[in-house]
Amino acid sequence: MQKPRLKPTIHQTFVIVPNANDRSGDYDFAAILEDSHRLELNGEVEKACDMRYQAFQRLVELLPDDSEIELEWEDENTRAALFLINFSSIDHFLVGDFELCAAMLEMLLELDSEDHLEATTRLAYAYLALEEYDLYDEIINDISDRYADKTILALWYDWRRNGVLTEGHLRRFQTRFSHFYEEFTRDDHPADEAYMTEIAKDKPSRRALARELWLQTEHLWKRFPDFVEALCATRK
Repeated sequence: MQKPRLKPTIHQTFVIVPNANDRSGDYDFAAILEDSHRLELNGEVEKACDMRYQAFQRLVELLPDDSEIELEWEDENTRAALFLINFSSIDHFLVGDFELCAAMLEMLLELDSEDHLEATTRLAYAYLALEEYDLYDEIINDISDRYADKTILALWYDWRRNGVLTEGHLRRFQTRFSHFYEEFTRDDHPADEAYMTEIAKDKPSRRALARELWLQTEHLWKRFPDFVEALCATRK
């Protein structure tokens, strides 16, 4: 089977051009992305994860070993390839394979330096889980202070390294991101009908966004429960 080619653009980026004679669809990343979503909606989550990971492996084989390239975000098939890396990194993040997750996200940031998919934030969580503090320090300033993640990461970093919740970060979490603080110190976090209805809106409430972030990171706190236990101990 002939592989597709990487075609340079006037923007000094590359697009993935599938081979016209390829009937397998192995490099039709837009179709693969859509198929993986369909499998997930049908409850076939493991198959969807496998499909994304196999697509990621084919993409790795396609990319040059001796030089870094930037993929073109505006091209549909090329953008879908970036989404597949991102979603596969999430798959591995959720099962606790932080090492492979981090490797995928590092690759994604090389291919998409503008970080359209906000890979940096998930990479920071993965680095802390791996205790890769120097690597964490290199990227944390790329995350905006506007996001609750930045404060949660700062708190977890200090807790992982020193066993303390730094007062300034904690106060910011309790005031600037009060809904997130309340969510992270709740006893339950139901993904009930009311939450699903709210989070599906174009502009979900901050309370729903806080629940979403908890659910996205819940597996971390099950693996490292001492951090959330320490947060809960600060409730008055």
